[in-house]
Amino acid sequence: MNKLEEEYEEIHPKIYAFFYSKTGNRMTAEDLCHDTFYESCKNIVSYNGHSTLSTWVFSIAINLLKKYYRKNKYQQSLMQKLATLPETEVHSLEELAEINEDTKILLHHISKLDDASREIILLRIYGELSFAEIGVLVGKSENYTRVTFHRLKLKIQKLMEVTL
Repeated sequence: MNKLEEEYEEIHPKIYAFFYSKTGNRMTAEDLCHDTFYESCKNIVSYNGHSTLSTWVFSIAINLLKKYYRKNKYQQSLMQKLATLPETEVHSLEELAEINEDTKILLHHISKLDDASREIILLRIYGELSFAEIGVLVGKSENYTRVTFHRLKLKIQKLMEVTL
């Protein structure tokens, strides 16, 4: 349990950022974060050590997110909402304080990716997981996730250069 407590301090911001990027709602992200660590504590005896503890916790987080989508018949994720926003939309001062323009544009370009690619990008950027850990979560090899991330990063960088 001590290891989980130590891991909590390190991984909590990453789990929160992952949920926030997926839902676009702070309260929902906090609730899902809480549920993730509750389930982790409750089921720590089932952790078998085949992956890192953070990978195991992220797998719980991903499963809870899927459950949340099913339970609430979630219609649009943050990514889908951003994909429909025009890139030159004018924002209120409050919105500008919450999200800077570069981040919005980045998320807009990420939202245009297919689900598998978007998952790899979000787990790497917001989850700060290693390529091996991401590979375990998406069911692909470490090399596949590394190469895919690199290609996606280059693609997004080119799009960002054109947009900015």
